[in-house]
Amino acid sequence: MNNTAGSYALIGAKVPVDSTIARKLREAGAIILGKTNPSQWGHFRSFNISNGWSARGGQTYGPYFPRQDPSGSSSGSAVAATLGLATICLGAETSGSIIAPSHYNNIVGMKPTVGLTSHHLVVPVSEHMDTIEPMTKTVKDAAYVLQSIAGVDLFDNYTSAIPYGADLDFVNACNFSALKVRLSMLEAFNKSLAILRSAGAIILENTDFPAAQESIDNGLLTVQIVAADFVVAVEKYLSSLLYNPHNITDLADLREWTQSSTLEDYPNKPTDVWDAALQNWNNTDCEFWRAYQRALYWGNEGGLLGVIERYKLDAIILPSLFSWNWAAVVGAPVISVPTGAMPSDQPIVSDVDGLVSAGPNIPFGFRFLGARFTDAKVIGLAYAFEQRTMKRKTVHPYIKPRTDLRDVVGMHDS
Repeated sequence: MNNTAGSYALIGAKVPVDSTIARKLREAGAIILGKTNPSQWGHFRSFNISNGWSARGGQTYGPYFPRQDPSGSSSGSAVAATLGLATICLGAETSGSIIAPSHYNNIVGMKPTVGLTSHHLVVPVSEHMDTIEPMTKTVKDAAYVLQSIAGVDLFDNYTSAIPYGADLDFVNACNFSALKVRLSMLEAFNKSLAILRSAGAIILENTDFPAAQESIDNGLLTVQIVAADFVVAVEKYLSSLLYNPHNITDLADLREWTQSSTLEDYPNKPTDVWDAALQNWNNTDCEFWRAYQRALYWGNEGGLLGVIERYKLDAIILPSLFSWNWAAVVGAPVISVPTGAMPSDQPIVSDVDGLVSAGPNIPFGFRFLGARFTDAKVIGLAYAFEQRTMKRKTVHPYIKPRTDLRDVVGMHDS
């Protein structure tokens, strides 16, 4: 199968072996059916390209409203998972690429701690923030997948950070009683909070994130950090290819090829993120280190992990669209669980490309965030919440596939 990040630049490219994730899935008995359409290059070619678009795959739409924005960057995986085109799908997240499309497509999206799953031979964006994770219909399905792919990999130094004795039994963590914990809330999802309290959770309101405003005001700094990583990471990935059809060796080559190829729809689909990245510092510069340390403060003492430590919390709960940036830089785990859908009188909100981000029947989710390598605890909380709500079953797509999987893969009733 081609591994293209949605770009014609990588059609025909060959990696020397399976990625560690693909190898582990095969060893666990998984049958890999195919690839899905992402937002091209992890939505890191341009901020003026719509979610779910790639040159290779075209435009992906969410299935809950006509021309629904699928969010991204793991857009196709989210849509395939919610429609049942595969039992499980995988995605990659740098900042929001799993959690956001899971939120909008009525599925469970689990973003593990960075280092819990291997990056090896996965098309990268940021070595400091990238993580590979499952997108499924249920929390327990996600737990089974994560249990199969997690663990130390000699080809990925980040996995060596997994603590000795860390709880990696994610399936066993799926316990109906797991909500008897201390949680922090930032927004009143009142019905959901009532369910949490009835299950024994202690919820602390108005917890203090001292760096929250600074983080919001300096959002561009996080983009610069990711860009600095991307310049180095994409060159490393390209150098690992056994066959590189266009002899593209670095980001400058990739930009030149993309801008000159009619297949890539340039300049209608620009390369402004790459343009900025090539003018920016890379992750070997001292400027990068200073910026990265500041961003770590926003997520650690001044943010997510600081709140968990100060208030002795088990997790933090948030509406899904307010959480991924706080967890991204520090590499903390997040899981999104379906919580419902927008009402029938919801005003329609569209972007410049006509994609609908708000409208009747468009789903939304609820998130649990934890400290690094507390993935099993976060999964347990999500499972217990899911079992008490079962909201996914109350929201239905307006379109459904007409082809049965058994007709494609040759299965027959026995």
